[in-house]
Parts: sequence; C-alpha cells; structure tokens
Amino acid sequence: MRPLSIALAVTVSALSLTACGGGSDDSAGVKKGNDITVGLLLPDRDTARFEKFDYPLIKKEVASLTENQGKVEYANAEASVSRQSEQFRKMIDDKVDVILVDALNSKTIAPDVQKAKDAGIPVIAYDRLAEGPIDAYVSHDNELVGQVQGRAIVGELGDKAKTSKVVMMNGDPADPNTARFKDGALSELQGQVDIVQQYDTKEWKPSIAKAHMKKAIQSVGLDDIAAVYSANDGMAGAVIEALEEAGATKIPPVTGQDANLDAVQRIVSGEQYMTVYKSFLLEATNAAKIAVAKIQGRSIEFAALTRDTVDSPTQKNIPAMLVPVVALTKDNIKDTVITDGVYTVKDICTAKYKADCAAIGLD
Repeated sequence: MRPLSIALAVTVSALSLTACGGGSDDSAGVKKGNDITVGLLLPDRDTARFEKFDYPLIKKEVASLTENQGKVEYANAEASVSRQSEQFRKMIDDKVDVILVDALNSKTIAPDVQKAKDAGIPVIAYDRLAEGPIDAYVSHDNELVGQVQGRAIVGELGDKAKTSKVVMMNGDPADPNTARFKDGALSELQGQVDIVQQYDTKEWKPSIAKAHMKKAIQSVGLDDIAAVYSANDGMAGAVIEALEEAGATKIPPVTGQDANLDAVQRIVSGEQYMTVYKSFLLEATNAAKIAVAKIQGRSIEFAALTRDTVDSPTQKNIPAMLVPVVALTKDNIKDTVITDGVYTVKDICTAKYKADCAAIGLD
C-alpha cells in the first residue's frame, strides 16, 4: 500500500505544480481576484467524514489558495432534500461565486443547478454526480468502490464462496452513486456467491438498514448468512448491531465505505471486515482547487485538474477528477488512514481497543 500512496501523492503534487504554472500563463482570463466566496452544500451529518474532514479541508484549501481572502459559505442539509434546495437557493440569492454541491437527490437538484447557471454561478458536483448544467465533477470511481467491496467478500469467503449466502445492503436509490456502487459489487458477486436478499436503504439511514437486517436474519437464518455487503460504514455499524442483538457469536464479513473512525475501530476488533478508504484529502483539496480555478478563470489549471469526463442523464462529457480508492483492512491501517494523517494511533486505540490494536501491531 505504501508505494501506491506515495505514487498517488507524487502524481497529485506534480499535477498541482503543473496546474499552477499553467495558471500564470492564463492570467489574461482571470475573472475574479482572491476575495471570493465558495458555497459548499453537504448532504448529512450521519456520514462522519463530511463534518470532520470535507468541510474543514475545503475551507483550509480555499483560504490557502486565496491568501486567506477567500471564504466558504457552508450548509448541511441533514438528510433533507427540501432543506438542501432551500440552502442552494439561498446561496444563489447571496451571490456566492461558485457552488460545490454534494446532492442528496441528483434529479431534484437539477432545477436549482439551472437557477445557478442562469445567475452566472458555476456549479461543481462533489462526491455525487448531480443532474443539470454542472461545470465539473469531483469524486471517486464509484463503480470501482463496489468492485473493491465485492472482491473483498469473495476473497474472504474463499473456496466456500459459491455456496455462501450473502445479503446486500445497498444505499439510497435517489443517490446516483448507489447504482454505481451496486453495479460494481454485482460485477464481482454475481455467479460467485448466492445473493439471497437485497435491500435499498432510504437516505442511507442506519436505522433503516438495521430494520432491513433484522428482516434478513428472520428470512435467511442467522447462522446461514455468510457475509453482508454494506455500501457504507454507517449502515455497516447498524448491520453488525442487528447481528449481535440476534445472538451472533461471530460476525460474518461485513463491508463498508468512508473509513469512519468507529468503522476502523470495528475492523481492529474484528467486527467489520473492511471499509473503502477514499482519500478525503485528495478529494476535498482538489475540489477547492477546481472551484477557485473556475472562479478566477484559470482555464489551463481547470483543464489540468479535470482530465477525466463523465456523463449524467442530462449532460455528456462533464469535466471530472476521479480520485483512487483503497480497500482498508486490519492489515493496512497504518499505511492508509494513519499515514495520511486522517487518524492517529491514539484516536483508534482507545482503552476499549488497546488489546486488539496490540494484537495487530497497532500500538
């Protein structure tokens, strides 16, 4: 893992240097100076990363890129589609210079994106691909996320995979990423395991995932569930709670995504098998770079940062940056979230997890 992390860091650093050099050659196209406002709309507080990492990282990077003159106007929808729409419209009324939006619902956000476009405000889709006339997209290869999760299950089940019963706990069907995660996972699971139940989880709510898991336990039988595909860490925690409350003495492999601290601790203790670590640092800081470059008219830098393209149902060839992902297990905690400064050993190895940490050399 370490060579990959280093290689990625070198690549991003080189890209940033190239982009900055390009920006100086494009100074004639600058639209605004450093006194700018970036609107940031995040979807919920249940996913720990948004409040703990994404917002602070974007805020810090915007300040760094603008000599501390730029600011971030921030709002969290708290899992309410209508609230996010209200927050979006307020940012348009406030005349922010650019909007970064992680849409709760990719379709319903489209009219707001159009309003921003009509007002001359660029919109950059963050983490989830929004519909409407967006200017760029910053996220991860979300189908690869599902593939990494599915591959982890098949690998852990080994020779028993073909006859193993697997429950799939998918995300919110209104989230465009959910279909991509699911497609990626199915590309690895179909034909390799016996998928006995699948559930969609409205708004990614752990309480709903827990209720689904209780139904699966009743339907399939506690002892017959060999693994659970959970699309993210919040749901993984709920799935594990349901299994434990049903009397499971050994938790089957459960996947996750986001590398939440409690998920990493569950991996240390053996309750959760893996999570998908998506570098918050790379995603958030590069989103800030793209937003600032767009506002300031640095087209060369913008193009250097958005070398990929994606399609939405309403738009083709959207400029995009897709950040790589990593399967995090107890074997590479040091080389991922600790090396990247997301958590310290002290954060992870609290009194409850000290013995488990020591057992895997994490002390």
